[in-house]
Amino acid sequence: MSAIAPARPILLGLLVPVVLIGIWQVLAASHLVASYILPSPAAVLARFGDELGGGTFGSDVWASLSRALVGFAIGAPAGVAFGLLLGLSRLAGRLFGPIFLAYRQVALFAWVPLLSMWFGGGEAGKVAFIAMTAFAPATINTWRGAAAVPAPYRELSRALILGRLDHLRLVALPSALPGILTGLRTALIYAWLATVGAELFLDIAPGLGGRLNEGRDKFEVDLMIVALTVLATLGLGFSQLAAAAERRSIRWRRR
Repeated sequence: MSAIAPARPILLGLLVPVVLIGIWQVLAASHLVASYILPSPAAVLARFGDELGGGTFGSDVWASLSRALVGFAIGAPAGVAFGLLLGLSRLAGRLFGPIFLAYRQVALFAWVPLLSMWFGGGEAGKVAFIAMTAFAPATINTWRGAAAVPAPYRELSRALILGRLDHLRLVALPSALPGILTGLRTALIYAWLATVGAELFLDIAPGLGGRLNEGRDKFEVDLMIVALTVLATLGLGFSQLAAAAERRSIRWRRR
């Protein structure tokens, strides 16, 4: 019984995907839906094997991953720094807070035409869009965390006559750490989502978004399903890794 209990959440999580694949197989086998619109699971699996064996799928996955990580590495630290500035300085919050909040009201894809003019539709434009996407969640969560430093901590810092750097290192950062970690986790997820958007809407380049466009143009639905499945799997992996890192950091902080 004790061995079954830990596996129960995993089994429950697999239940819906298994049922959906079963329905998919029934629809494909009964020819209720044309195979060129909805290929069978076996056909999709075969296409996945072909792509891994002789196609460029591996390099496409790596191209998307590298773009996401580079954009995240640019946008997320900038967002953390800006969020700390807004949260720890009332003057900065009053000066720049309204502008940032107004910026957040603009749909992200509305920036694509402007970014493509500034940076071009190539690699620089894609990375700029990903970095901009990662910047916002890192900023807002860090801002909230830094602004929520408990009053007793602030009073203790003043009583000990801590300098600005010591206050930041010993009081503000440890208190804001949960918000910072949440912002980084969200920024990583957003960066991955933005990577696909950049590859779909900017110039054609190697990447999973490019393979989706290829599948659409050639009407190869099996390729599109393969690309979507890999996108979902990698996105879930990013989310799980970031959540695990966040939990580990919070446990370390409590020690």
